[in-house]
Amino acid sequence: MQRTSPIPAILLLSAVAAACGGAVSGNPAARERERAQLEEPPPARSPVATQASAQTQDSRRTSIVAASERVAPAVVSVNVLRRERVVPRTLWEEMMLPPGAERETAGLGSGFIITREGLVITNEHVVRAASEVVVTLPDGREFDADVVGSDEVNDLALLRIRLPRGEPALPVAPLGNSDGLMIGEWVIAIGNPFGFLLSNPEPSVSAGVVSAVGRNILGGNGQRSYSLDMIQTDASINPGNSGGPLVNALGEVIGVNSSILSNSGGNEGLGFAIPINRARRIALDLADDGQYRRAWIGAEVEAVRTAGPRRLAEVRISAVAPGSPAERAGLRGGMRVVGIGRQRVRTPLDWQAGLLNAAYGEALEVRVMEGGRERTFRVQPGDLPSVNAERIQALRDFQLVTLTPAIRAERGLTNEQGALIVGLSNAARGLGLQEGDLILQINRLRITSAEGAAQALQQLGGRSVIMYFERGGRIGSTQFVIGG
Repeated sequence: MQRTSPIPAILLLSAVAAACGGAVSGNPAARERERAQLEEPPPARSPVATQASAQTQDSRRTSIVAASERVAPAVVSVNVLRRERVVPRTLWEEMMLPPGAERETAGLGSGFIITREGLVITNEHVVRAASEVVVTLPDGREFDADVVGSDEVNDLALLRIRLPRGEPALPVAPLGNSDGLMIGEWVIAIGNPFGFLLSNPEPSVSAGVVSAVGRNILGGNGQRSYSLDMIQTDASINPGNSGGPLVNALGEVIGVNSSILSNSGGNEGLGFAIPINRARRIALDLADDGQYRRAWIGAEVEAVRTAGPRRLAEVRISAVAPGSPAERAGLRGGMRVVGIGRQRVRTPLDWQAGLLNAAYGEALEVRVMEGGRERTFRVQPGDLPSVNAERIQALRDFQLVTLTPAIRAERGLTNEQGALIVGLSNAARGLGLQEGDLILQINRLRITSAEGAAQALQQLGGRSVIMYFERGGRIGSTQFVIGG
């Protein structure tokens, strides 16, 4: 049987079109009529549209259009300059580079204005280690900005625009309520994806839906970290969108675009945003004190498989720090936890998400099952304890080794990378850590070696830390402050 090809048909059509074109080209009057049709764009309201129903006329002005118009003027590009000291890698570089040589690198993200005086919310990773920050408004105005404060664990930062005297008031993005989001409701991601490749300052808009809420994202396969209690959306979030707003159909910001899960580095329909209720609370703390005071209660949890054929997973309190708020409230090791604050607890990450959403200074309810009945304990969070170490690089509190295949096989560990704890000070032991725990992550940094863990802890001197670790095939976590 002979196969046909579309190419001859295309050639035939081309020949017919060429013949018709030749006929028109030979007729000056026809050419003028064609030119008149092409030169004049249709009016915004054509006679045909005017005759249509009012509903049809306004069909283009959807809630997405209205919401974009309401928020987009307050979305800014965040341009960052970083100066880093150059460390010679070879003898030649050591000879050629001047002492104290620095190199400059540029970064770009998004943000949105939340006060007329110029406070801007963005991601912490956008402005991390920034030497200079410049924000650009959609109308083209540029202003220098200062980092008021940041929180690495939540990946949030607050900027303040240096607004010249007499400058008109800035547009503000209305903040909504991220509680009670509906799966499937329309949302809009606004920001500056690939901003270095675009010359105009107006932000880009992409639409999608709320795909899920309360997502706990496990860092793996090259992903950088765990992220807790996130809003998932299929609205396109690409490089440069970080820090921009996720907006509902009412034109209210309900999230801060933060991360994606992707094998290619581009959008694959798995974008994540920090709920605005958490971001608002952190921004208020940063505006007042320049730092975020995280709620700490002094109880750690672990996942436990129940006996029996169904082998259900439960979350139980594994350790309670002496003298901690949890101990004072009556919580004890072995209790089965089913909720913390507004968060239902089914995994240890749910517990950690509940702590992230807890407000310092406000009583926190912890719900446990005891004797077949649910009991509620009211805990008053306190300040994180301090690890009493003089520069953690001395490893006074942690003795670590890099995980190797042999150690992994010997200890039956499930993760392939990390820093194994082989020794602890009494202070670190009081945080619920044990010899044999495998450190997987410190704040938002994945740990692949003992050196990486020591360097991360050294850089966090005086700051709060959330450490994730593997123990007995399960993931645990602990919070503390590294003493300076």
